[in-house]
Amino acid sequence: MGLPIICLIGRPNVGKSTLFNRLSHSRQALVSDFAGLTRDRQYAKVLLNDDTQTFTTIIDTGGFTNKVNLVDSGIQDQILSALEESDVIYFILNSRDGVISLDLEIASHLRRLKKNIILVCNKAEGLNPTLTTEFFELGLGKPILISAEHGQGIDNLINTTLPLLPKVTVNEEVVEGITIAVLGKPNVGKSTLINHILREKRVIAIDLPGTTRDSIYIPFERKGQQYTLIDTAGIRRKNSTHEKIEIFSIIKTINALERAHVVILVLDAQTGVTKQDASLLGMILDKDKALLIVINKWDGLDDYQKQEVKRKLEVKLSFISYTSVHYISALHGSGVDKLFTPINQSYQDACKQHSTSILNKILDKANHGHQPPLVKGRRLKIKYVNQTNIFPLTLAFHGNHLQNVPNAYERYLKKFFINSLKLTNIPIKIEYKSGNNPFKNKKNILNASQIAKKRRLMKFVKRKH
Repeated sequence: MGLPIICLIGRPNVGKSTLFNRLSHSRQALVSDFAGLTRDRQYAKVLLNDDTQTFTTIIDTGGFTNKVNLVDSGIQDQILSALEESDVIYFILNSRDGVISLDLEIASHLRRLKKNIILVCNKAEGLNPTLTTEFFELGLGKPILISAEHGQGIDNLINTTLPLLPKVTVNEEVVEGITIAVLGKPNVGKSTLINHILREKRVIAIDLPGTTRDSIYIPFERKGQQYTLIDTAGIRRKNSTHEKIEIFSIIKTINALERAHVVILVLDAQTGVTKQDASLLGMILDKDKALLIVINKWDGLDDYQKQEVKRKLEVKLSFISYTSVHYISALHGSGVDKLFTPINQSYQDACKQHSTSILNKILDKANHGHQPPLVKGRRLKIKYVNQTNIFPLTLAFHGNHLQNVPNAYERYLKKFFINSLKLTNIPIKIEYKSGNNPFKNKKNILNASQIAKKRRLMKFVKRKH
């Protein structure tokens, strides 16, 4: 049996994401005064009660509206899916707005569900409780007054919730498994790829660029292995990021990149590697993440176009020879299942500990194959190497004058070790540790006997001259 699920529902800008962040002790959901910010379901595992070790999953949903358009209809589908999953529903309203027609419409739908529903009146700081009697007309029981932003009333809300949750005992630690971040510019098919992997429409995937604004974390299991997929917002060109929300999305994408074990960079087969793709690639390389490059919409090209795309990719991606390129159709699913073999292997390679003896044997071969260069008339000397970290796999090289290692020789070392260790899609991070003279910048303090000897010597030198 899975964890109990609490769903947060309400119209836009009533504070659902603020409450989500308060309960999860995080900033996982984007919060802004901009109405309609949350579009997809956002999940978090929460310890509601420390004494009873009561865990639950909370879901933040998009704002429920009565508009009829492509994006809003997708949001409503996400809300309905979340309601079906839930054991308890928090119907969140703005205490200062009172009951409006849309609240009545949502309440009418909720009353038809056989679910435990808690009426939550947010933004109630400093508000007289007698002014909330109008919320009883919704027919959903006594409202609980809270301020999600200031943390007021949260304990009362939790205490009301606990008796309504099914009894589930969780003793094990939270298991995220292999965390996979899916990055790419808008409208390259990231959400479609994730939906195909999950075999459900977990994230909104429509033919409009930028429909994912937040980074969505989705845990799932495949063949006994735990994974967490992160669907990220498509990062636009700099001149398209004037909106405050777009800047937030970039920050969330960077956070997702930092948390990921493996990154999938999705490129459009029809446009190839653009400046936006190159910018994203630079971000990934700066974080030293395991990387798979996925060329989507491959089925839409003829044989000549495919050959041209491969030729151009070989030129533009030649500087990252450690990564593999995979050709798929996220819409039809061709090639998608084959991604998990390199994903699993990349994760295993990135968390592997290599013995110092093996690393130094590889270093000897590297030195024989290409002797360290001369820098300012001095030969660089690398004495030994050892592994200091995983995620990323980090090697520390010890020797003399290593602060002057040329970039070309560093690239040679990285490539030599990647090939020798037979690593899959993962980079190597290199640290240099040069030996220092322990007596440098230290004044030699003489004792009384040494001072007397020095004076006699100086007198002798003066007499000679």
